[in-house]
Amino acid sequence: MNESKYEVILYWDKEDEIFVAEIPELPGCMAHGSTKTDAVNSAEKAIALWLNTARDDGTTISEPRGKLMYALKLRPLG
Repeated sequence: MNESKYEVILYWDKEDEIFVAEIPELPGCMAHGSTKTDAVNSAEKAIALWLNTARDDGTTISEPRGKLMYALKLRPLG
């Protein structure tokens, strides 16, 4: 299984002033960094750790889905 094929969602956290990288297909798997590159590199490490732990625990691991099929753009009300 190729760790780098999991979707990573990257966003800026204004409160903590860091970039956050979430991996939605792996529950609870996320990372952060002071730059986008740092966050993505940390996410790759987090994915590998998550998968290794899941394998050790016998947890079912979903295959990467690949490209997002659709997205919703939400706008603030008012």
